[in-house]
Amino acid sequence: MKSVLNPQELTGLSEQEVSQRLQTEGYNELPTSDRRNIWGIILEIASEPIFLLLLGCGGIYLFLGDTQEALILLGFVFFIVGINLYQEQKTEKSLEALRDLSSPRALVIRDGDRKRIAGREVVRGDLIVLAEGDRVPADGVLLWSTHLTVDESLLTGESLPVRKAAVNDQVDLPANRPGGDDLPYVYSGTLAVQGQAIVEVQAIGQKTEMGKIGKALQTIEQEDSKLQKETRRIVKQLTIIAIAICVAAVVIYGITRGDWLNGVLAGLALGMAILPNEIPVVLAIFLALGAWRFSQQNVLTRRIPVVETLGSATVLCVDKTGTLTLNQMTVQQLFVYQEESNNPAFYDLTLHKQELLPEDFHLLIEYGILASRKDPFDPMEKALKLVGQELLSGTEHLHEDWDTLREYPLSGTLRAMSCVWEPSEGGEKEIAAKGAPEAIADLCHFSPEAIANLEKQVNVMASSGLRVLGVAKGFLSKDSDRHVSPADGSLPADQHDFDFKFIGLVGLSDPVRPTVAHAIAECYQAGIRVVMITGDYPSTAQNIAMQIGLSGGEVITGTELEQMTEEQLRSRIRSTNIFARVVPEQKLLIVNALKQSGEIVAMTGDGVNDAPALKAANIGIAMGGRGTDVARESADLVLLNDDFNSIVASVKLGRRIFDNLKKGMAYTLAVHIPIAGISLVPIIMQWPLVLLPIHIAFLHLIIDPACTIAFEAEPAEANVMQRPPRNPKEPLFDKRTLRLAFFQGLSVLGVLVIVYSVAYYQGHFAPDVTLCSAKACGARSLVFTTLIVSNLAMILTNRSWTKTIFSTMRISNPSIWWIIGGGAAFLGLILYIPFLRQLFQFSYLNFEDLAIALLSGIASVIWFELLKWKTTS
Repeated sequence: MKSVLNPQELTGLSEQEVSQRLQTEGYNELPTSDRRNIWGIILEIASEPIFLLLLGCGGIYLFLGDTQEALILLGFVFFIVGINLYQEQKTEKSLEALRDLSSPRALVIRDGDRKRIAGREVVRGDLIVLAEGDRVPADGVLLWSTHLTVDESLLTGESLPVRKAAVNDQVDLPANRPGGDDLPYVYSGTLAVQGQAIVEVQAIGQKTEMGKIGKALQTIEQEDSKLQKETRRIVKQLTIIAIAICVAAVVIYGITRGDWLNGVLAGLALGMAILPNEIPVVLAIFLALGAWRFSQQNVLTRRIPVVETLGSATVLCVDKTGTLTLNQMTVQQLFVYQEESNNPAFYDLTLHKQELLPEDFHLLIEYGILASRKDPFDPMEKALKLVGQELLSGTEHLHEDWDTLREYPLSGTLRAMSCVWEPSEGGEKEIAAKGAPEAIADLCHFSPEAIANLEKQVNVMASSGLRVLGVAKGFLSKDSDRHVSPADGSLPADQHDFDFKFIGLVGLSDPVRPTVAHAIAECYQAGIRVVMITGDYPSTAQNIAMQIGLSGGEVITGTELEQMTEEQLRSRIRSTNIFARVVPEQKLLIVNALKQSGEIVAMTGDGVNDAPALKAANIGIAMGGRGTDVARESADLVLLNDDFNSIVASVKLGRRIFDNLKKGMAYTLAVHIPIAGISLVPIIMQWPLVLLPIHIAFLHLIIDPACTIAFEAEPAEANVMQRPPRNPKEPLFDKRTLRLAFFQGLSVLGVLVIVYSVAYYQGHFAPDVTLCSAKACGARSLVFTTLIVSNLAMILTNRSWTKTIFSTMRISNPSIWWIIGGGAAFLGLILYIPFLRQLFQFSYLNFEDLAIALLSGIASVIWFELLKWKTTS
């Protein structure tokens, strides 16, 4: 149908109007149920086992009449809640930012310019430009459209898309309801399947049809990952063991000492020491903050569990255009086809700068522009329009005032598009087509001999790394009954119903991104294959591969893909890194073949037809700049800048996150062994208790931020991209991690037991506390100080499993030093302020005692430092 307006004349709202409407009407979003407020977070923290154990201990102290001890424990409860609240809110803010980024985008017209914004920023009255694959961000009415069909199944349940028609000033507006053909309304959450349109927004947020029925689309999926299941299993097993040990400790204490109430107190303290309640918190914070760090690299994480998968990727399948190249097309070569001449006209624009274009090539550029949209968004169409403005300005070959009657879009069976134009001066309709040279040759009914000759010229241009388009002029077929009718202006339903004459070829260059070659070299160092997939000719693909250092000269074309059996494809795909003349639907074949060969596949895509391959890949990566909403919704990651370098940076970041997660988990497990051990050994040996609930609560002030904030912020290891991908079946708690954690914890426990036994039986401490003997309080002070030093030493030694502490000192991580400094400062306060020393039941430690604690704490991790030094030297 004919446009009811000229889209280029629309200016849209001004930024001032947008700002006012955002203030008065709010953002275009629906309420979601998964966003937690501060009270919800506090309630979750209050149900944690460590919180309940602290309250239980405080209750017993109150029952025993020790109000001071109970109040101190209550203070620790609030302190620990504060730390957890800070961590949880930081996580929630990261997720909130990701939700905003992952909401459907919208291309709007404001102040006369087109700009892409988050869907939530759309306001009533905005003009939205819709194209195939876009998710409609708000309810609106069509001001202009061309062949728009929309999938409204989300609202109607009908699977077939409905045809839309622009509003007509001469006809009254029909009823506003979803479903039915030729209506001028579109609705939030529905999907543009085909065509283009300009929509004026009428309703946003809860006032849309989607809002009225209360459906909220959640784009960040909170799904249980393999790591989450693994940690839940570990925590469950350790909890069962902890309960059994605590019950046994209470019984042993009560029988051997006859004091059951203090036995229960000792059992609760032991429970606090054993329970690894930090493990699920560590995992949640690492993955959420990891997703936030990805966004800092221009990569949006739509499904958080992919953070753990990235480090396992063995193959990166990437599109050439826009990912490996800049997607900044320029017309470089022109070839005019002359069927009866042995001297076809060829012209290289780069060799004739500042020169007038010869007349022979005017028609080629004219019809290349006519075969494009009037207001182009595609880079190739932009390049054709630009070269026309530069070289045909002032000639009769530019037609800015012509109107498009109909557009025949690209399809899976014919990679060509045609446009029918109505000249402003009247006369016959003009028809132009452009597309893949073989598709244009098919429209022109070339003979096999003519096709072979054309292919030779295409290969010459493609071997220079150019993308090659064929251009043809169309005529209404005299033999067809589907000719233009003067009465209703009807046109044929198919491009093949026109007669076409081949005009020539246009070669467009697209510069390679300057960072790609280095990024690919980095992938090879990391044991990752890079596979290039393109719709261009094999020679074009090979030229680009040579420029970027992509190994593997063999090429498989889309035609060959269709003819191969699964076994043949699996065999050849092991050594093939270039796929040319591939259509989006064939990407699924490539993904499945790679997966069947045991590869962990990351696949990029941007179109509607890429969605199946993105879903099938282990890691689907959609393009944020030029990608459709359908591709984004099918993907795990979205590249906000469409840059290959961002993919490689993400792989590196994914490996870093998993490395740091293992370090944090190893530290968490290791630190609980000496705490639990030094709580249990005195019960068995009938020694005075070393750790009371107040001491364990203090230790959690160091452990909780260390295993989350400090290790999460640790920079990547130097060799993170110089080792092969991680085995996806490798568990988080593998044998090496468990072994390291066990021996680290056991060595600290051994040192603590030695320090305690020597201090208790041979130490000489001045009586300083009325609640316990000088020996008991002195030994407790020395052991607790040693435990703090050992704890801080374990944090430092676990920063790297390959570098010594002295090497990691040069690597910046401010949070580590805040935790170490804070821990040392608090230790000093409770040792040397009499009031606090009394509360903790400590004795005064002199310089010699501090030296013993310091040296003993360092000695507990020295074996691991020597092991690292030996393996790296």
